[in-house]
Amino acid sequence: MKKAYTIGIADGSAGGKSTFAQRLQAALSDLEVLLLPMDAYFKPEGDRPTATGRTGRSYRDDNNPESFDLPRLRRDVSDAAENGSCRVLIVEGLLTLWDCGLYEQLDLRLFVDCRADERIVRRLKRNMQWGYTFDEIADVYLDLVRTRHDMYVEPSRWKADLVINGSGCTDNALAVLASYIRTQL
Repeated sequence: MKKAYTIGIADGSAGGKSTFAQRLQAALSDLEVLLLPMDAYFKPEGDRPTATGRTGRSYRDDNNPESFDLPRLRRDVSDAAENGSCRVLIVEGLLTLWDCGLYEQLDLRLFVDCRADERIVRRLKRNMQWGYTFDEIADVYLDLVRTRHDMYVEPSRWKADLVINGSGCTDNALAVLASYIRTQL
């Protein structure tokens, strides 16, 4: 039984990593592809850390490594890669390239690059659809999310094998990646 080819995709909040991962999965639809989103590994809300932002307000810190059950994610990646249930395994999330144990499990490391202004606009649109107000979203972003991005996400960009344009059309990148991944199988 051959180990699954394991791909990690990282980027900041609302940067396009989930969309790109889903598009890559679709481009490889003739293969057995499993997609593991890091968001599925959030600890229960009461077990996640809180942080105080520059305004003195406290927030649940969902952009902190301590908010995720990273040992379980690493085990699930290992199990899925080894058990023959898929030929390609895609792991996507904020800290996919940050966590050393997870990073070492990856065969290909991608970072979806999207400028901060575009990410905040996407985050505003998405979270307002979820019922949050403009001020609630902007406050937590300015107080905490961008700080965590600078601490954890942005430095992981330099650990990527490839950086993908998260602002523009990714059809060419998808075609090249799908072709390359097929050669690795």
